Amino acid sequence: MSDTIYDLVVIGGGPAGYAGAIRAGQLGKKVVCIELERAGGTCLNWGCIPTKALLKSAELYRTFQKAEFYGFSVSGLTFDFEKVMQRSRGVSTQMSKGIEFLFKKNKVDYFVGKGQVTIPGMVEITEGEHKGKYFRTKNILLATGQKPKALPGLPVDGVRVQTSREALVPKALPKALVIIGAGAIGVEFAYFFNAFGCKVTLVEMLPQVLPVEDEDVARTLERSFAKQGITVHTSTKCENIKVGAKSVKLDLVKDGVKTEVETESVLVAIGITSALEGLLSPKVKLDLDRGFVKVGADYQTSVPGIYAAGDIQGPPWLAHVATFRAVNAINGMFGHSQPKLVGNFPGCTYCQPQVASTGLTERACQERKLDYKIGKFPFAASGKAVASGDSEGFVKVISDAKTGEILGVHILGNEATELIAEYGLAMNLEATVEDIHHTIHAHPTLSEANMEAAAATTSEAIHI
Repeated sequence: MSDTIYDLVVIGGGPAGYAGAIRAGQLGKKVVCIELERAGGTCLNWGCIPTKALLKSAELYRTFQKAEFYGFSVSGLTFDFEKVMQRSRGVSTQMSKGIEFLFKKNKVDYFVGKGQVTIPGMVEITEGEHKGKYFRTKNILLATGQKPKALPGLPVDGVRVQTSREALVPKALPKALVIIGAGAIGVEFAYFFNAFGCKVTLVEMLPQVLPVEDEDVARTLERSFAKQGITVHTSTKCENIKVGAKSVKLDLVKDGVKTEVETESVLVAIGITSALEGLLSPKVKLDLDRGFVKVGADYQTSVPGIYAAGDIQGPPWLAHVATFRAVNAINGMFGHSQPKLVGNFPGCTYCQPQVASTGLTERACQERKLDYKIGKFPFAASGKAVASGDSEGFVKVISDAKTGEILGVHILGNEATELIAEYGLAMNLEATVEDIHHTIHAHPTLSEANMEAAAATTSEAIHI
């Protein structure tokens, strides 16, 4: 057992864990972070970062294919799929080393292994080269995140049946792939594999792709995917899945009608569950809600001195939300400031066209019986978008009909995930659509679409 009594032990080194550990280090606290695999956790090593590297390769390949549109002549264009995957893994390695550097900079002790809370105030490493090492601590932050959900009776073998993790390491491009689940993960992988020539079928049980997004966005994205060659089935279930030596057969069921499909492999992207296995000894009982750890306004669990932050808390399962939660948990834990709970946050999907949103959807406004207005501006009317050859999509702003308060924003188009930040700041500052409209935006830029959408709320947009 370590003789050191830590101010904080963090279990989990992902966006919540490493951010919480670093923030505590900034406050001058004695901190140790225990991560199961590699600094950065799932997001940096098996999620957000490597997938964005893959999506950039897919985007570039698509751009090269339409080089003639830009006045170039390209012949003999090919790709090395293994190198595409290797680049993605290299990016993760580089960023993971960056986190390790930040640990050293902020004097955070770091161990690779599986951490377990044995009793309040005590953490043990139960797996890995440091197995058996104990840490005494005043506070514990649980930040072990999540893992992909599996379909009952469908074991993952990494070849015929994959989750998002296995999909990040294949050396060969599958010829055909069925993706079960059209949330952000399923949609991003559909775009990636299709871009390189894989026959992709995307299946969603709910009525639209990206079920949490605005219906306008989902409908337009589905049409875009159809043009790209992706087959999309909504309101459809997957049944009778049979895994063979060389293929997978399954039934797609919609309105009682079954269609048999045969594919090389399936990618299961039906959601996530909290990573709690082995985290707590039988002596530690925490209150849970549908398998996720319940916390109070200070991020403290039902056991004093044990806190939780990030995906382990439940939705929204987003890296930037996890970081926000962890930093606020630490600030409150050590009396630096009153902890804040998650308010407005951006949701982003990095296919092409990109999807980004914050606040309420139009359906949510209708369900709440709000009096609202819509301002919508198409990128087809944006000089920068047309000049760049990426004019698909729109900015849609929902505002209170009387006050102009911004209730929700939904962007579909190139760089949507960058453009959404302006509206996130505006909503935090309680700005109105009029404030956005009367803020001078540089011309020509994609951000002008934010201004024009705000102006469109009162029929004052110039370019439509």
